[in-house]
Parts: sequence; C-alpha cells; structure tokens
Amino acid sequence: MTDQTAPTTAAGEPATARGEQTRRLILDTAMRLFRERGYAQTTMRAIAQEAGVAVGNAYYYFGSKDHLIQEFYALSQLEHRAAARPVLDRETDFATRLAGVLHAGVDVLTPSHDFAASFFKTAAEPTSPLSPFSAESSRPRHAAIGLFAEVLDGSTAKVDPELRPQLPELLWLAYMGVVLYWVHDRSPGQTRTRQLIDGAVPLIDRLVALSRLRVLRPVTRQVLDLVRTLRH
Repeated sequence: MTDQTAPTTAAGEPATARGEQTRRLILDTAMRLFRERGYAQTTMRAIAQEAGVAVGNAYYYFGSKDHLIQEFYALSQLEHRAAARPVLDRETDFATRLAGVLHAGVDVLTPSHDFAASFFKTAAEPTSPLSPFSAESSRPRHAAIGLFAEVLDGSTAKVDPELRPQLPELLWLAYMGVVLYWVHDRSPGQTRTRQLIDGAVPLIDRLVALSRLRVLRPVTRQVLDLVRTLRH
C-alpha cells in the first residue's frame, strides 16, 4: 500500500531517488519563476525549459501548475511544523505556544511574500482548487489544523470541553486571517503582521480561558453552532 505522505508522480507512482531529484528541481524552478514572473504568466513549458527537462517529463511529475502549488503547500506545512518544533518542545503555556507557531508560519512564508501578493488573486477565488479551503487543499489544511491541535494538546490551557475539539480549526482560521494580512502587508519586513500576532494572541488566550465560565457558555455554543452551519 502506497504511503500517502511519500512523494509521488502525477501518475500516482512512488518517486525514485533520482526521480525525486528531478521532481524537486521542477518544483524549485517553478517557485522561482512564479516569484519572478508571477503565477499566471508562468507556463509549464517555461518551467520545463528553465529546469532543463522535457515538457512531457514535467507533466509526468506534476499534472499542472495547480499540482505544483499543492506541493508547495505541503512542503510549506512541513517547514512550518519544523520551524515551530523548538517552541512546542520547550513551552507549555498556551499563548507562548500559539505565538511561536504563528511567528514560525510567517518565517516560513517570508521568502515568498512577493509571489504571494500576485498569487493571492488566484487562490482567493472561491472555486479555485488552490484555495486553502478547497477539496484539493485538504491534505495541507488538515496537517495545519493538526499543528494547532498540537499547540492546544501540549499546553496547560483549560478549555470548555465542547469547544476543545473545534478549537484547532478555529485557530487555523485565525492563522488564515494572519496570512491574509501578511499578503497585503507592505511594512518593512512585514513588521505590522508581527505586531498583529503579538496583539491578537493575548486576546485569543483570554477568550479561550473565559470559555470555561458558565456565564459565557451560551456564547460559546452560539459560536460553535455558527461554525457547524458554515461547514455545511
């Protein structure tokens, strides 16, 4: 049975060591061209030519530009998890863990800031397979939600039992809000995004702690009902 976490070709075949080198070369070349020329202006033919491979070979590994972006999402998620590992291994305070993971996400995305700004128009289209909410993006999305579940599970936070299973997804949605702000942030080094994280995390931490108060439970239930409604 094929390991679903292992790299495969566009045909679904497990990648060999040499094939994985070619595959990574195509991906790295595509990301460079996306940054230099923009997503819409970069063709699979241009990617193949720049990588020094046949066009058919490029399509063998990636069926389309969309597949390249989905691979970029998956690799970015792995890098995010690795960048967040030190704070998750070291800290048990919920706010500290959350802030560390959010900042780690921005760290990983920073080299792609210019590309992200031009690419956002495509990914923001509700019907686009490149939307982070699409079925095609489910694998990196679930991995990201799993990272925020780890933020919560490894912390000492006391959470309303009904809210707890839903909280990782809500934290991921908050992260998507941070990413959206980051895409449009033109401050030097996107310092305003960092300020947003540092300002929002204490607020989230307080709301999570308050969720256990009996007087606020009706509000928590309303929020959860709204989330369930929007899912369907």
